Amino acid sequence: GGRGGAGLQPGAGDVKWIVPGGGCGEAQPRTGGFPQGPGRPPTEPPPLCTGGASGACGLAAAARPGRRAAAHRWNSLDEVMLLTGGLKSLLPHVLRRMIRCNRLSISNTSGMAEGYKQANVVILHKSLADDFEKFCHANDGPLPLLYRSQPGDWKCPSLSSDSDIRKNKMDKACCILWFHTGFMSIQPIHLVFKKCDKDVITSYFTRTDCLQYRKYEHGACTGSLKSLKEYSEQLKDMVTFYLGCSFSFEKAVQKDGIPIRNVEQKCNVSMYKTSVPCYSISVFHCNLVVTMRPIPESKLGAAVLATSELKEAHGAPIHIGLLGIQDLSKPDYGDPVHLHPGDIPVFWACGVTGVEAIINCRAPLAFTHSPGCMFITDVKNDNVRSSGGVPQVHCISQDPLHFSIVSEEAAQKIKALETLIGIDPGERGIRHLQRQGELLGACLAMSHAGSVLITTGFPTHFMHQPPEENDGPPGALAIAAMLQALEKQVAIVTDQRAMDLNKKIIEEAVQLGILKKPIPLLSYQRESADSPLMFLCENGNPGRPRFDHLVAIERAGMAADGNYYNARKVNIKHLVDPIDELFLAAQTIPGVTTTGVGDGGNELGMGKVKDAVKKHIKNGDVIACDVEADFTVVAGVSNWGGYAIACALYVLRCCDIHDRYLRRAVGFPRAPSRRLWLPALPSVTKEEKLLKTLVQLGVRSGKTASLEMEVDGLPFYNTHSHMIEKLLQEAQQ
Repeated sequence: GGRGGAGLQPGAGDVKWIVPGGGCGEAQPRTGGFPQGPGRPPTEPPPLCTGGASGACGLAAAARPGRRAAAHRWNSLDEVMLLTGGLKSLLPHVLRRMIRCNRLSISNTSGMAEGYKQANVVILHKSLADDFEKFCHANDGPLPLLYRSQPGDWKCPSLSSDSDIRKNKMDKACCILWFHTGFMSIQPIHLVFKKCDKDVITSYFTRTDCLQYRKYEHGACTGSLKSLKEYSEQLKDMVTFYLGCSFSFEKAVQKDGIPIRNVEQKCNVSMYKTSVPCYSISVFHCNLVVTMRPIPESKLGAAVLATSELKEAHGAPIHIGLLGIQDLSKPDYGDPVHLHPGDIPVFWACGVTGVEAIINCRAPLAFTHSPGCMFITDVKNDNVRSSGGVPQVHCISQDPLHFSIVSEEAAQKIKALETLIGIDPGERGIRHLQRQGELLGACLAMSHAGSVLITTGFPTHFMHQPPEENDGPPGALAIAAMLQALEKQVAIVTDQRAMDLNKKIIEEAVQLGILKKPIPLLSYQRESADSPLMFLCENGNPGRPRFDHLVAIERAGMAADGNYYNARKVNIKHLVDPIDELFLAAQTIPGVTTTGVGDGGNELGMGKVKDAVKKHIKNGDVIACDVEADFTVVAGVSNWGGYAIACALYVLRCCDIHDRYLRRAVGFPRAPSRRLWLPALPSVTKEEKLLKTLVQLGVRSGKTASLEMEVDGLPFYNTHSHMIEKLLQEAQQ
């Protein structure tokens, strides 16, 4: 039995017995001699279980029906579990043989054969095989291809030495079972057959290597099957695909102390259909299917790290937090898995995506595994494929709860950008307002957004026309340019009185090559209590927001008394439209996040640090903005904050780990598009030309009201130009 499954296995000086447990649903190993039942002598081998809830053990019952009750008493669940760690500790070939013999009264293979790869199975006609393989490579997150067979080939030698995906063939050499004779001896299986009813033998050895299959005809599921034997002729022209499964990474996750809730709850994982389209190839098209596993929030980073390099088991999660699934208790496949307090729903790409592709291609005949009933391979899950970086997890939204993933390298670059812009050339005390990680959080939120609304404009020069300062518009346009390059929808909202000025600035930016195309320019006026929602959402419906993220950069912010102040405590409320109301309303709209960029504490969004503004900034007790944003980017000059955001968005999009997370592990990496993003970065030449345009339009320096090449009293050359160069160097190195 050295090569066999159920039977005698050699050990180092001991005998290991495998006792197939029909009633228990498990095969039980034991070391050191025969397991003893009541009244059995020490040298007597154990019997097959002949009873139990499943009634699955037919061989012994056929030969010695009188032994049924006694044998089942020894092989009861309580006694057997004393001998073993359960199915999770059995070797794959043992489990496959038990599956073939219908010895397992279970509905899924999660938690079985820990540390070994499990596989989804898709069987289709050979004429479709090449296109399906391309479909797998184009969507390798949900469909990591482990093996493709030749037509009519039921084995997968690189995954298993003894498999037959169709049915089991009797193997006299390697299959030995305990059998009841008059004195309880061990006999080879071919001798046992002589004493058994033919129908019993036939039913015992026409099982399959998967617990259950599904048959599909023209896209419709027309049955669940235990065996594919009756389709042997059709299968000669069919190809079998083995695709990676998340069950394979369970041991790696548990080693880091992370619970597997579905295993704890003794049920299948939850699987859900999503609205995320896979990359289509020929007739193969479908939406992504995901598995959900509840993970304690404190273990999110460890779970991502443990799975990120296990590419053949779907790799890192494709979403952390709420995904838009209306009811997690109603999965499309599998079982509901209950979250414990503090658990976060974490979603991985799922191989059942292949089932959806088979349904949509409407092949005349196809087979798949039944979801959760995987093929268990002999390959250990210890070969990893490097993802090129160490992933980190960051929360970017509380309502709904949403986390993002980025590489440690990219996060460090963005931290360096944040440090660069954090210097205080005006010595206003802004270091007291700075919070580490705000730039990363803001840019992750924007990276996930499909549409972004930007506002700028601080009319500090109330004695001049126009009253705007030149800190703000350049930074806003730098952000907008990168968002355009990343193919996001972007718009600018400003004061009604400044519409003409901003229109001219945008037109010049297009002419200068800063923007690819003009940006929609909007104004906001309060007409009723629901004006903010009507502006931000379609028909005022919070469930249908027009914008996913709002950015304010050097925008006058409302103080606690409802007024708007410049740094000198002058009230400029008469020049400012109440755009703050949009940021306040955004706090009530699920999924909409906000960023404020400023350099003095009186800008929109700085309410998050208002206590520090009141304490450390001159006139802070009066001028501090009371309206907060989710993320607050504090810079020595607000334009620098805009440049840093543009650079950070570039860094994120060039990060392979973040790119995979953004595209949900479907489609191809977007690294070749870097050449399209690079021209969108700010440059000394572009910013110099833009500042000259602002001077020509009469837009002045904030601190001095000068119409020179300066911003906030700092010369463009050797100050702002050097900052731009440093930011670009950090982003591109």
